[in-house]
Amino acid sequence: MKSESFKRIKLPDKPGVYFFQKGKEILYIGKATSLRDRVKSYFGKDLIETRGPILVDMVFYADKIKYQITDSVLEAIILEANLIKKHQPKYNTKEKSDKSFNYVCITKEFLPKVVIIRGSNLGNKVFKKVFGPYTSGTQLREAVKIVRKIFPFLDEKSKNYMEFYKQINLVPDLGDRKLYLQNIRNIKLFFQGKKKKILINLKKQMKSYSETHEFEKAGETKRQMFALQHINDIALLKSQSSSIFSPLRPSPLEWDPRGFKNERTLAFRIEAYDIAHMGGKNMVGVMTVIEDGEVAKPEYKKFKIRTQSDANDTGALEEILERRLAHREWTYPSLIVLDGGVAQINTAKAVLSTLNIGIPVISVLKDERHKPKDILGEKELAVKYKKEILLANSEAHRFAIAYHKKMRGQNFLK
Repeated sequence: MKSESFKRIKLPDKPGVYFFQKGKEILYIGKATSLRDRVKSYFGKDLIETRGPILVDMVFYADKIKYQITDSVLEAIILEANLIKKHQPKYNTKEKSDKSFNYVCITKEFLPKVVIIRGSNLGNKVFKKVFGPYTSGTQLREAVKIVRKIFPFLDEKSKNYMEFYKQINLVPDLGDRKLYLQNIRNIKLFFQGKKKKILINLKKQMKSYSETHEFEKAGETKRQMFALQHINDIALLKSQSSSIFSPLRPSPLEWDPRGFKNERTLAFRIEAYDIAHMGGKNMVGVMTVIEDGEVAKPEYKKFKIRTQSDANDTGALEEILERRLAHREWTYPSLIVLDGGVAQINTAKAVLSTLNIGIPVISVLKDERHKPKDILGEKELAVKYKKEILLANSEAHRFAIAYHKKMRGQNFLK
């Protein structure tokens, strides 16, 4: 297909799935944040450099492009996987074996877990349900993270991080197996691309709960319905925009190791950390997030300090940074903001150096009344993002104090 033929096709600036075809044969299926921009990229002069010879060959033979719009990028990712599995287009799998793909699997247990498995490990276990293949592990992890916020579930890490997961609402009420299995059924339907059926089921459930005066469950069901109809997949938009997102080639523009915003990144993300305790007792840590100057409260995290038994703020900071950075499925920040001085900066830099991660670090130094008096660290970033840095730090302090007071109250009653 020549670029002149492409120019006659009017593609929408919406998420969805596109098909390159030769007659009725589907040669290639892809997903897009913007169908118009994504398909347009196949007709650039640098196609062989960014896509490789396999897809150049595909574009040459194709004589038709079709598409299907989805409500969100998340649904485009799921639809793409289902359609690739159904049609097996040769250019989707020509350079990749099934063993290198990723799959969402549901285990056979009393309380089933939802896990991500590489194709190479798929044959080692028996699962109740398997969805896939998914071409991008990074995007799949982000997708599962979004689904989990709507329908909380257990995963392979839940045993070790149960308390932490409960704090951030990623684990449901395990005392109600019926409710948990409803979540699992809805997750299955979602990965089958049956969102409309989920909404019908949830509407019936909400009505049933209201009739039996189970208003808390009815409220949770209403939240799930709203979340499904307003899927917040900004993380997927960022992961797609920060790469060439070809399923056959790694992107030459992966996340900038310095953490700075580049032309393909949609948001400048600041993560702020703070520790709260009283003489070392009820010690907690928190993470707050500011994206492009806006508070992102759904991204906030709480950490109950496990390794420190005295008033060791830097030791607690080291713990929460190590725990946070172990979650590679969470979007890494462009900038880390700490409450404190040089000691806090050095602690953070040591953790980042050990993990071979390069993210700029800044700390907000306070006076005797705990008011900001200076910003230490990367001076250029401190000047450029002063307002956002102070907002992030203020939110972290507020959030940490609130969490500490809650923990102190709970422990006092024990």
